[in-house]
Amino acid sequence: MAVQIAVIDDWQDVARDVVDWSLLDSIGEVTFEHDYPADNATLAARLGKYQVICVMRERTRFDADLLARLPNLKLLVTGGMRNAALDLPAAAKLGIQVCGTDSYKHAAPELTWALIMAATRNLLAEANALRAGQWQQGLGGDLHGKTLAILGLGSIGQRVAQFGQVFGMRVIAWSENLTAERAQQVGVTYVSKQQLFEQADVLSVHLVLSERSRGLVDAQALASMKATALLVNTARGPIVDEPALIKALQKRQIAGAALDVFAEEPLPALHPFRTLDNVLATPHVGYVSRQNYQQFFSQMIEDIQAWATDKPIRLLN
Repeated sequence: MAVQIAVIDDWQDVARDVVDWSLLDSIGEVTFEHDYPADNATLAARLGKYQVICVMRERTRFDADLLARLPNLKLLVTGGMRNAALDLPAAAKLGIQVCGTDSYKHAAPELTWALIMAATRNLLAEANALRAGQWQQGLGGDLHGKTLAILGLGSIGQRVAQFGQVFGMRVIAWSENLTAERAQQVGVTYVSKQQLFEQADVLSVHLVLSERSRGLVDAQALASMKATALLVNTARGPIVDEPALIKALQKRQIAGAALDVFAEEPLPALHPFRTLDNVLATPHVGYVSRQNYQQFFSQMIEDIQAWATDKPIRLLN
């Protein structure tokens, strides 16, 4: 009997054209699901018939309750090698294997830099004004000679630091595990957490979401930032205390925010980030690039092929 394979979270309806899914024809039948996440009962009804489910990053949450409602499920495949939305121990207990993929390392840093430049030069307002028949609206900001503060100097943070250096910015960084020596290796100045917030002209968040990092950018941190500073978050929404950020933006405690990630995704219809004039917001597209999707989906196919021969690869549990 053919294996039923679901590719879910395909919100943009792009998955079927990015790679050649006919490579799985000998294993089973592939179905593309475009619906947004829902409650577990709805998800169980939607996904109950599938033995294999391919998920895109952290869009749909597979907790212990949902996994228990999917008795046919044998294999979960996720884009990336880390997915906080999957309960890996619960899956293991139920005999469900979970496999991951590599990711294209340039997509998120490039989007981060696009947001920094667009927000600094007020590109959205200027482009919209031009479309509306108007001309110049105001003065753009500058990056050369300014301080780029990186919260989390991992692989993405390091690339963003390099972009800052090319633009002639002073680059500083802090995270709990960062040392002065490691910062120095990539030409970055290690500072304290307090100094990071106080000195930032642009603060860019690049931490992994954990209990330690959740809410780390809180009201106190925001209050210590310059009134002219820009906060950029392309990491995970909950690292920034969202109500505190909304308040800081409304009161003009900081100049603005450029955000690609949010506490709840998709962003609710009436959320302040949709209307605040000092927010540039994009719908979590940091990893949504052609090369990244090609890498994700082609390796998902490899994972399924390996699983079908009882030789699983890139196992996460």
